[in-house]
Amino acid sequence: MDGQPEIVTQALGYAQQGWEIAREWLLSPAAWSQFALLLVAYLAAVYAHRKLTPLITRLLTPSGERRTYLSRARLFVLIFLPLTLPLLAYGFTALGEQVTRSIFGSGAVIAFGKRVFLFLAARILAREIISEPFLKLLGKYVLVPLAALYALGFLDVVIRQLDETIVPLGNMSFSLLFALRFAVLGGVIFWFGRWSNDQTAAAIKQQEDMRPATRELAAKAAEIAIFGAAFLILMNIMGVNLTSLAVLGGAIGVGLGFGLQQIAANFISGVILLIEGQATVGDYVELDGGEAGTIVKMTARAAILETFDGRWIVVPNEHFITTRVVNYSDAGSANRYEAPFSVSYDTDIEAVPKIIEAAVAQLDFVLTEPAEKAPDCELRAFGSSGVDFAVEFWVNGIDDGKNKFTPKVMMEVWKALKANEIEIPYPHRVVEWKGAQPVQEG
Repeated sequence: MDGQPEIVTQALGYAQQGWEIAREWLLSPAAWSQFALLLVAYLAAVYAHRKLTPLITRLLTPSGERRTYLSRARLFVLIFLPLTLPLLAYGFTALGEQVTRSIFGSGAVIAFGKRVFLFLAARILAREIISEPFLKLLGKYVLVPLAALYALGFLDVVIRQLDETIVPLGNMSFSLLFALRFAVLGGVIFWFGRWSNDQTAAAIKQQEDMRPATRELAAKAAEIAIFGAAFLILMNIMGVNLTSLAVLGGAIGVGLGFGLQQIAANFISGVILLIEGQATVGDYVELDGGEAGTIVKMTARAAILETFDGRWIVVPNEHFITTRVVNYSDAGSANRYEAPFSVSYDTDIEAVPKIIEAAVAQLDFVLTEPAEKAPDCELRAFGSSGVDFAVEFWVNGIDDGKNKFTPKVMMEVWKALKANEIEIPYPHRVVEWKGAQPVQEG
């Protein structure tokens, strides 16, 4: 064995110890009795599992289609039903361990079996019960390997080895165990923070009594608070002194002053927009740069506009503060449009407004109440070919391409004019022929 690498020497040493333990178990009457108790505990767990599973399923399955908080909690507990067999075997094995230790003074074999049942429970939890992708990944690559090491009795050895392995990083150094704990705990805490943020945002958006801008502001404040608390909790659990982050805070401040000032400006502009409510989700806006669309989402950095043809435009929040913004709708307020048309000079122009107003008022999207928002047909000009009119109408929406209000109104105007035999003029031209007229032959 001389001259072999240290890891090979350790592996052979552990293999030798395992062989000694196995030979001792095979030749020891106490070990055989523990094997027997282990088998009895497993058979008892199988019997209890078969009897309890239908009973637990019947008790936890909600009756009826209505889903209350209690019924959802019962369904959540029912998900863990596959764990009953290994957990029952673990419990019965623990009782057998107490018996063997009181009689023989040892219980290594049955304690090993107990740890195996715990490993099987962890394996079932990771493979069959957990469905969330991130938690399933942790279960597969963290929980199951830890349970396997614990079952084989190597967990303490591996933890000690990881703790003794130091990773240098410039002027800092940390153990490999610290890095793994930080990664796992950080992932779990921030996953829980993300889940909490999603639930909180959904609950806030259901508050219809709040203004849309207030809901967005509350959701953003909750998001900052949740992830800020998650960061502080992680630092506290890992034993990181928060005062040591002052240098990092100073570096971030310098970065904001130089390279990140646009990001900071957009973030502050977003907060101002949410507080003042001048533009919020659902509004149709047009900016000086020509960008126009409905605001479908507001983030900490930018607002996302959706055009009538389905394209998304990302507009930095700063543009809503520093440039002119035309807001065509404030959370569903009414808007006025007009449809121009012309009639012949031979028409009784005094009768035209009543005819057109009555026809346009029949359209379901045109407002008729209050009276000042009812359709209004006005004489605009005496044109070169006919008399020019325009009908003004109000709608609860935006004529943005999706909602073609004006074309529908103009179609109704056309029908009304045709039904009342009112001529729609077309240009007339008088041609003057200078010089001698051409002679027509024969």
